[in-house]
Order: sequence, then C-alpha cells, then structure tokens
Amino acid sequence: MIKVAIIGAGAIANTHIESLLKFQDRCQVVAVADIFANKAHEKVSRFGLNAAVFDDYKKLFSETELDLAVVLTPPFAHADATIAALNAGINVLLEKPMATSLEECDAMIAAAEKNGRLLSVVAQNRFKSPMMKLKAVLDSGMAGEIRHAQVDSFWWRGQSYYDLWWRGTWEKEGGGCTMNHAVHHIDLFQWMMGMPAEIQAVITNINHNNSEVEDFSTAVLLYEDGRVGQINASLVHHGENQRLIFQGEKASISAPWRVQASSPQDNGFPAVNTALEDDINQFYEQLPEVRFDGHDGQISNVLAALEGEEELFIDGIAGRRTIELVTAIFQSGTTGERVKLPMTSADTFYTREGILQNAPHFHEKTHSVESASEDITFGSNYKEKDS
Repeated sequence: MIKVAIIGAGAIANTHIESLLKFQDRCQVVAVADIFANKAHEKVSRFGLNAAVFDDYKKLFSETELDLAVVLTPPFAHADATIAALNAGINVLLEKPMATSLEECDAMIAAAEKNGRLLSVVAQNRFKSPMMKLKAVLDSGMAGEIRHAQVDSFWWRGQSYYDLWWRGTWEKEGGGCTMNHAVHHIDLFQWMMGMPAEIQAVITNINHNNSEVEDFSTAVLLYEDGRVGQINASLVHHGENQRLIFQGEKASISAPWRVQASSPQDNGFPAVNTALEDDINQFYEQLPEVRFDGHDGQISNVLAALEGEEELFIDGIAGRRTIELVTAIFQSGTTGERVKLPMTSADTFYTREGILQNAPHFHEKTHSVESASEDITFGSNYKEKDS
C-alpha cells in the first residue's frame, strides 16, 4: 500500500484527493499539511480521510512514514517542499507549474537523482483521450510533415481573481496566464512539437490592475528545420476557447478534433481532399480511449511507476522543458529580443532573483484576501467539434 501525503490544501487538493480515493486498493492518504491547519482539517473531514493534519510539511516528513508527497502549494513554495520531500526519501508528484525559475527546476531534478526518487510534474491533459489520439495521428505521419503549429490558451478571469494573497506577483505566482494557465497547453505543445531554437514574444497586462504579472502573451517559436510555432495565452478571452492546431503538408489536424485536407488544383487554389480526411478520421476513431482520464490517469501512472509496473510518463525533465518555454517567453517579452534555446545559467531570467529584478510590473498589487472560493474550472475537455 502506497502511503500518500497531501502538501497544500487549496482548491486543487480536492481534485487530487478525489483521484487518489479511486485507487484505494493501491494507496492511502495518511496526512494532509497546510500552513492554515483549518484548511487541512476541512479536507480530512470532507473526504472522510483517516489522516493526520500538520501545519508544517517538514514536521510531517520527519514524523510520518511516506512513499509519495503530492505537492500542491502555491508556485513559490514548490521547490522547497519538493526538495525537502526528496531529501527525506519521499517520491513527489508536483502540481503545475513545476517552479518559478529554471534554477529551481534544476535543483529539484538534482535532488531526485541524488536520492533515487521519482519526480513527476502534473500535466493531466496528456492523459486525455483527445490528446493521446491527436499525438498518435501526428506520429503516424498521415498529415505529412508539420509546418506550423498554434496553441490558443484562452481563459477569462475577473478582477477579483488576483485578490488571492499569492496571485498576481512575480515573487509568489511566478508569472501570470503564461505560467499558470497556458502551462498545460505549452506542455502539450512541446510534447508534440519538440523544443524550438528561438523564441520571440510579447507580454502585457490588458485588464487586471491588481496584478504585477501579464494577463496576455503571444510568442513565435522558430525551429532549426524551418517549422514555426505560435503560443497565445490570455485571461481576457470570453468563452475560454482553447485549441491546438497543427498544419501539415497534407492536412491540418486539431483539438478539439477536426481534420481539413487540401489538394492543389491546376491553378494552385485548394480543392478539398475528402479521401484523406476520411482516412485520417477513420484512423482517429479507431484509436483506443484512455483507461483513466486527466488527473486520474497521471496518478495511476505515478502509482504504477512506484509499483514497478510502468515507466513514469512525465518526469522532472519534461516539466522543466515547459518552464523553459515559459521563461523564454518572459525574457523575450521583457527585453524585446529573441531568446535562444536551450537556456542556461547565463540567461537573465534563469534564476528567481533575475526574474524578480528584471520582470516588468504592469501594476502593483494593492490588496489581497487569505482565501477564495473553491469553485474553479479546468478549461476545455477537447471533445467538442471546433467551429
């Protein structure tokens, strides 16, 4: 039986606890920690957990026998909590974003390697059937070589969203919509497209005046082989339309699922290639659905990796790649210059201190609240047809 502790009892803890409880034959939540102990007690009561409560995760790690720590703290605390767990010999599943700097990511990866423990970063959208199937179609080559790919990570948040004490500052949140909303789409992008050679970006704050950080960003990604990518992130888009589109030499494919294929007429104008569209659609429909969806799928994989039954699907290296793209967007958006990848310790935004000293303050955070409603949304399920 895998013994699990929840570190951080905010809104996202509900999702993780609900998933863990689906695997009670494989794991047990034995402890919940939060600096606000009343929040930890509330989780224990709500879910009927037979779990101890702590207001200090370091005390939890020293007093409790654990196999897995699920770290759900605000982003600025991810690195410290994760490294403390790994150094205590505890495996870690870490919510997004992995950290607020590449330096912290590298320190976490090093701690996992030093202690021989697993480190997984949450990227639950990889465990959704539409994404698994889209990746399989891309890998099949049926759409041809990909020439252009675009992510629209569009969300909408009201002014009060940034009233929560840790949101809206570079120090505690580590960034705005790019880091904390688009991060899952950026993970999907790099999983399917790989890492670019250069990034040119713009970041700005359009509509949230209680926040230092960006609420809109757009970036162009340039690949050594000539491919071009675009990543758009926003908190000002009503309807929260989110999509990934891949333009291949033979067809475009996207999530929510849609296929469009063109063949050239003699004059160069397009004619619909219905035969190829039908072939790709048939291939897609025959692909299997995932057994466990979203967080359930990732938690099942982490448990199976600890049981020695599966390879860990998303590790610290994969989590770092996503943060590298986010960091490059921030650095380019701040300096106006292209950023070359891979980024190194010589880059201005590699460290947390470098980000805090150089990132723009679009507004100053003037007020905050200790807690906010736990009524949260997770965006698209990628199953609706794109119109």
